Amino acid sequence: MYKSFFYFLILFLGINNPINSQTNLLESVKKNPKNAIEICSKFKELNSQGISASSDKAIKYISRKWKTQLNPLNAEILSIYIIGLHCPKVF
Repeated sequence: MYKSFFYFLILFLGINNPINSQTNLLESVKKNPKNAIEICSKFKELNSQGISASSDKAIKYISRKWKTQLNPLNAEILSIYIIGLHCPKVF
């Protein structure tokens, strides 16, 4: 329950990020499923080590690995979209 609330908070109360940029992030996940699935594999690897997909380590990985470098907040939003669309079983 807390995880859902956290994701809701990030999605709808993202400070300094217009909704348009969030829409662009979602579209980029939809248009690049190969990249998203690769990141999903990394999330699963991190989970096997007891590290959350929303950890700083995972967010830094996403910000470097996505097709364009992202700031930490956008990387966190992107991780939520990737989890929702491609790997809902990671934590």
